[in-house]
Amino acid sequence: MPRLARLILGCTFALLFLWLIVRQIDLSGLSAAYRGTRVQWLTAGLGMFCIGYACRIARWRSMLMRDSPRLRWIDCAGPLLASFAANNVLPFRAGDLLRALAFNRELGTNSGTVFASLFVERLLDLLMVLVALGAALKASGLEANHLIGFGGDALFGLSLLIAAALFFPQVFARSARAVSLRATRLAGDFGKRLSSQIAKAADTLEHLSSGRSMLALLSWSALVWAAEGAVFWATARAFPNLTAPAAGWLALPVGTLATLIPSTPGYLGTFDYFTIRAMTVMGNPPVVSTAYALVVHALLWLPPTLSGGIYLLIRARVQLRGMRSDEP
Repeated sequence: MPRLARLILGCTFALLFLWLIVRQIDLSGLSAAYRGTRVQWLTAGLGMFCIGYACRIARWRSMLMRDSPRLRWIDCAGPLLASFAANNVLPFRAGDLLRALAFNRELGTNSGTVFASLFVERLLDLLMVLVALGAALKASGLEANHLIGFGGDALFGLSLLIAAALFFPQVFARSARAVSLRATRLAGDFGKRLSSQIAKAADTLEHLSSGRSMLALLSWSALVWAAEGAVFWATARAFPNLTAPAAGWLALPVGTLATLIPSTPGYLGTFDYFTIRAMTVMGNPPVVSTAYALVVHALLWLPPTLSGGIYLLIRARVQLRGMRSDEP
């Protein structure tokens, strides 16, 4: 029931923001906004998208190499893209569960380590998005209250809290170990297995928080989000009627933070509405800003969904052939 309620709430928010988009633009002028689109800039945006995901894969590999020193970049590429594809089409962040449970044999690791890497990955991404938002607001001279409902001090405080969680995870580790001990006492063999995974996750968190490891992860994260910001900017340059294409650097953090609002898989409606708002607050026309938001959304959604889906299909066929070959 709680999951059903979350799904209904997400669909409600998606419909609400889609209605807000439709009611404030001239739909007949939307097709005209695509005329004269510069394909070379869209191609550049796609190239920057690929660079950003290559850095994501390298960052995740660096988190897992302690458990699997021979792990290659290509070994991590398929599982990461598959998890993003699943998150884009399935509810309840199913792709995260898929990444933590389905690929441990290929990765040479365990679920506890992968769950810890996902936790650190989310914190790093949120920290980078907040930094990007602060930089974009500073450069544009806007106030955070105009876009997200709270001010710069709150952004700074939240960034410090995330940084503390990344560099000093011992508090979380102690709590996790206390939970694992209780699980062992209450749940028998299952509790022991769960306790083992929790202990591995806590150990991974402490390892990743060390100075050299965390600085490397922060560097990879900066590259990830610089490339993704370039996707937003290059896509904006593709629309000649956008008067302020630099607003794409503001649309990146605003649209990304909007994905924290309950919505459908792929963040239909929520991402688009706040991306449009970030573009129009910088003086861009609403109709062209809407056309831009739809294109940049497609550019972020289609490549990982298609590539991750293809990887899952190929993997399923290989496993099916292996099962058939094992039959007498």
